[in-house]
Amino acid sequence: MIAFVFSEALRDLRRAGRVAVSAVVLIGISLVALGGFWLLSSNLGRAVAEWRERVRIVVYLKREPAPAEVAALLQRVQDAGSIASAVYVGKADALQSLRRALGKDATVLEQLPSNPLPASIEVTPTPAAATPDGTRALIARLGALPEVEEVAGGLEWVERLAHWQRLLELIGLGVGALLCSAAILTVTTATTLVLHARRQETEIMRLVGAAEILVRLPLLLQGMLQGLLGALLALLTLKAAHSLVAPHLDPLLNVTIGLPTLNFLPISALAMLILAGTLLGGVGGWLARAPTR
Repeated sequence: MIAFVFSEALRDLRRAGRVAVSAVVLIGISLVALGGFWLLSSNLGRAVAEWRERVRIVVYLKREPAPAEVAALLQRVQDAGSIASAVYVGKADALQSLRRALGKDATVLEQLPSNPLPASIEVTPTPAAATPDGTRALIARLGALPEVEEVAGGLEWVERLAHWQRLLELIGLGVGALLCSAAILTVTTATTLVLHARRQETEIMRLVGAAEILVRLPLLLQGMLQGLLGALLALLTLKAAHSLVAPHLDPLLNVTIGLPTLNFLPISALAMLILAGTLLGGVGGWLARAPTR
């Protein structure tokens, strides 16, 4: 019986013709849109998590302290509370770091009459203080120290990045839901055409006592096959697009949000997309009803 059901499903798929092909393509497009938003959102989430783990506050000093004064200054900074570590960076060390960052362009520093960079202290908050409110309070306490010229850093931009990630997820879900609804309707149309073409067969099957599930199961499998093909098409499209675009985006992402590479979707996400496509097709096939005379 299983062989009969599968053979009927394949025959129904061929009967649907161009409408079935349209359904496969539309399911593929909907899953490409959903997978694309998912890919971007997951990489933004990775960037947010990494930046939250490495929050730094830079305390710029009014003047460079003498070597004998550094230990006492670091202790006063630690006394501000909620600090995991504090590292002093002298003017010469700051200039050397800038030289390394500039690389081959570091020769421009030779034109400077003197070192313009201030001495600073790089502060790492404790995990409990690595929140927007916690970092703002810590910045206020550090800024009140008499040796401090300016305090830079915080989580505000990281929170904005997290906000964009959530917004991207909502947009992806909305676009995906609209396209998935259209895909279900297309599969339903294709299956309805098949029901119309084989109405005499189904009437005969019912007359001889065939169970309704046996009549409708090939239609369900036909829809699931369309969904599966659409999902596989979407995965191939997403992989090809990632392979073409990621090498060009990686340098930009590294500079802007600190991600060295744009990761592709994990295996679990790919499996969920395949399952989603198959279910979409199955729902469309199950909702089909034969036109009334």
